[in-house]
Amino acid sequence: MDYYKILDISPNATQQQVRDAYKKQALKSHPDRVPSDSPERPARTKKFQQINDAYYTLSDPSRRRDYDSARSYHGFPSAPAEDSDPEEEEIPQQKAPGGGGFPWSTFGFGAKTPKEEEKFSSEQFGSVFEEMLRDEGLAEGQEAKPTGKFWSLVGGLSGGAMGFIVANFPGALAGAVAGNRLGAVRDARGKSVYSVFQELPQGDKAKLLSELAAKVFAHAIGS
Repeated sequence: MDYYKILDISPNATQQQVRDAYKKQALKSHPDRVPSDSPERPARTKKFQQINDAYYTLSDPSRRRDYDSARSYHGFPSAPAEDSDPEEEEIPQQKAPGGGGFPWSTFGFGAKTPKEEEKFSSEQFGSVFEEMLRDEGLAEGQEAKPTGKFWSLVGGLSGGAMGFIVANFPGALAGAVAGNRLGAVRDARGKSVYSVFQELPQGDKAKLLSELAAKVFAHAIGS
């Protein structure tokens, strides 16, 4: 499995380029961008997990060096064929201890249950998600608390957003409301933006991811 192909970057990419590529690919393929009963959901979930495995490996210089050595030793092409599909590539089979095989489990190839894989992907994405929202002024502080700008955006996602906030965040204080948009809302319980995101209705999750993706892609084009 070629992690560079999955993130659509060169093997010579810098660590910042790896991180930027992860943001774009994760937002593009996130399962919550489609309804839970969508036929696209399984493929998106698989792709999202591959993207997270790739980022886990390539974002750490030590893991990346080991992966590059293994990739070269096991004959990965420096530039994958144009018609190859990372979703269809076979995962190298891990050989028994003492058999001379490379420990692919180091790079996310170990046996994980679907729930374990989903939990890992969610937690890793969550930390980067919060960083992206801080960059956009939608979160603040080390704990990534939602800002008024975040609540204003959430309030504009759907007509039921105000009811959702009132029902799910006791103590939230709403400011002036213009149409469906909230002026300023403060969550007294101090949830992080990712925790709030995970509790949003699925349709609003999809809209928020699309909004964030548009901002991230716009920054990439402008840089």
